[in-house]
Amino acid sequence: MVHYECPLIAVRDMQRSVAFYREVLGLEVVNDFGANVTLTGGVSLQTLETWKDFLGAEEKDISLKNRAGELYFVAEDMDAFWQRLQTADAELVHPLREHGWGQRVVRFYDPDGHIIEVGESLRTVAQRFREAGMDVQQIAVRMDVSPEFAASLL
Repeated sequence: MVHYECPLIAVRDMQRSVAFYREVLGLEVVNDFGANVTLTGGVSLQTLETWKDFLGAEEKDISLKNRAGELYFVAEDMDAFWQRLQTADAELVHPLREHGWGQRVVRFYDPDGHIIEVGESLRTVAQRFREAGMDVQQIAVRMDVSPEFAASLL
């Protein structure tokens, strides 16, 4: 029997990556094994050198910056996170935008080109709509969720 543990991503410069995840996302180091660092939230970073060895691959065979996946995080205060991100040295995939169901999100690259998404929590979205005067049924329609789920967010 196996169970899922966490995502592991290869990084070129461990110190730079740990600093980025700490400063931009507020993650902290849980375990530091040198070539492998586990952060809060269950993200593991592995040095590119050891990753190549594990795979028996050349660096030219490894593509770090791609658009095949992302690490997803949630922010309770999207405006505060957006302000913090604007002071960080992060290349945006796209600026802050609102999806059709009302959730505001931003996507950006970490130092090695991995896509990070930070989205407003659905609870915050529902509360923002309630503060704008919507009732539970209107929130459910706007967010494209059941009224029961919308009510559970409030």
